[in-house]
Amino acid sequence: MIDEIYNSRIGIIKTDHFSDEWEQTAIPFEESLTEEQIILFHKLCDLQSETAAAEMRAAYKAGFKDGVSMMREVQE
Repeated sequence: MIDEIYNSRIGIIKTDHFSDEWEQTAIPFEESLTEEQIILFHKLCDLQSETAAAEMRAAYKAGFKDGVSMMREVQE
């Protein structure tokens, strides 16, 4: 159930665009790569993004459970 709550909210959570620092660093870097290196770079970026998303889901779940534990403790 916690996953469903997280997944339904994820689309409405405001997120920022890439930072200026990212653009100033990544664009020239990517332009210096060969086609094969660009494919690898994109794959690495995707893997990092998937890992960060999994960590955020886990943290949300843990925080939700912590909140429930605190509410139970207050009720006792």
